[in-house]
Amino acid sequence: MELRRIVTPGIGHFAYLIADGGEAAVVDPRRDVDEYLAMARRLGVRVSHVVETHRQEDFVMGSAHLAERTGARIVNGQHELFGHGDLRLSDGDSFRVGGLRIEALHTPGHTPESMCYAVYDEASSGAWGVFTGDALFFGDTGRTDLTDADRTAENAGLLHDAVHEKLAPLGDGARVLPAHGPGSVCGSGMAERPSSTIGAERQYNKVFTLSREAFMRAKEGERIPRPPYFRHMEEINLEGGRPPVRDPDDVALVGVDELAQALEDAMCVDTREPEGFAGGHIRDAFSIWLGGLPVFGGWLAQPDTPIYLVGDRDDDVATAFTHLSRIGIDGVRGALAGGLGAWRASGRPMARSGVIFPRELAERREEMQILDVREADEFASGHIPGARHVYVGHLQERLGGLDLDPQETVAVTCGVGHRAGVAVSILLRAGYSDVRNLLGGMSAWQACELPTEARR
Repeated sequence: MELRRIVTPGIGHFAYLIADGGEAAVVDPRRDVDEYLAMARRLGVRVSHVVETHRQEDFVMGSAHLAERTGARIVNGQHELFGHGDLRLSDGDSFRVGGLRIEALHTPGHTPESMCYAVYDEASSGAWGVFTGDALFFGDTGRTDLTDADRTAENAGLLHDAVHEKLAPLGDGARVLPAHGPGSVCGSGMAERPSSTIGAERQYNKVFTLSREAFMRAKEGERIPRPPYFRHMEEINLEGGRPPVRDPDDVALVGVDELAQALEDAMCVDTREPEGFAGGHIRDAFSIWLGGLPVFGGWLAQPDTPIYLVGDRDDDVATAFTHLSRIGIDGVRGALAGGLGAWRASGRPMARSGVIFPRELAERREEMQILDVREADEFASGHIPGARHVYVGHLQERLGGLDLDPQETVAVTCGVGHRAGVAVSILLRAGYSDVRNLLGGMSAWQACELPTEARR
C-alpha cells in the first residue's frame, strides 16, 4: 500500500492518493488534476476511483475532470448534495482498491451529506486509517454553521454523535486523514501536526474531551467568517465543477498603455507584499498579497470579474492565476508585463499609502483612528485600546457603520500586516486620504509589550 498527501497552498486543503495492487483512489481532488496524474504515473498505478467526502465549499472540485482523464469511477454517498456519482454508497457499503477494502461511513454535522471512508488492509486487525473529510481534523472538527447558521448547535450535536458512533469504534490506531489543515476557513483551532490517530485525538480534540452539550455550546460560540465564494463553490461543485483550468502560461502579458485602458472596466489586483504596495501602486488597485489570493480573491472578486494582475515579476503570474482559478475566479484577462516596475518607469501617475510602526502608533494613539481587521476571536483575545473592529472580508459592506472620518488618519492592523494591506486598499478606494498599515501588526505590538485590552 502507498499513501500520498497532496497539499493545496493557501487554503490548507489535503487531497490523497492511496494505491494498492496497481490501482489507486484519489480522495477530494481539486480542479487542476495534473499533480495527481503525475503521482500515479510515478507509482506505476491506475486511478480507478475518485472519492468525495462531501461537497467542498472552499475550492472547485476536480472529480469529474479526473474521472474523464482516467476512466475512474466517482465514489460518494446517497445524499442529493453530492450531485453526480458513479458509485453511490450508503452507510456501511464498501468498495475495493487492489487488496484494500474501503468502507463508507455517513458522518453528518459539518454538512448533511458528509461521508468518511475507513481503510482496511489484510495486515491490520482493525481499520488502518480513515479519510475524515471535514468531520474530524487534527485537534478540531469542521464548522457546523455552513448549511444553516441557526442550526449550528444542532448540527454540532449530529457531528459529535457521528464521531463517537462511527469513527471512535475504528480503534485508537486508525490514522486520521482529514481534508483540511491549518489555514483552512472550514474550521478553527486545527493543530500543526504531521499526522494523527483516533487515539491521539481522544486525548486533546474537544469533540472527544467535551460532553455532547458542551461541544454544542463550543461550536455555537465559534465566529468564523464565511467567504461569499463558499456559496458559489457549493453550486458549481453540485453541478460537477467548472471546466478544467486553462494553462496559466496562456495569461496575456500586456503593456502599460493597454493595461491603463483595460482598467477603465476591470479590477486591478496588486499581488506584492503590503510594504511594496504602500511605497507606490496603481491608483484604485486592490492589494492582495500572492499567498492571500486563494482566500481574499474570493472576498473581493466575483467569479467572472475581469481582473488584471500586477506583481513584482512575470514569474508570479502563473501562481496568482492558479490560486484564483482554484476558487472559481476565472476572469483573469491579463497581467502587466514587467510588473509594477514597468508602470513606474513609464511615468504614469501612481498612488501610495502609509505605514506606521508599533512604538510610533503607541505614542500617537490618541490622535489616530485605529481599525483592527482580524477575525472576531482574534480581536476579542487582545487588541489595541480604542480600536474599532470589522473583519477585512466585511469591510467594504460595513464601512459606513464604522464612524471613521475619511479626512483623518486611520491606522490599520491585523496579525502581521497582510490582511491590513487588503483593508488599506479598500479604504483608499473609498476616498480615505491618510491610511497607514501597522507593519508587523499585533504580533509586533505585543512583542514590544505595548498595552492591549480584551473583550470578555
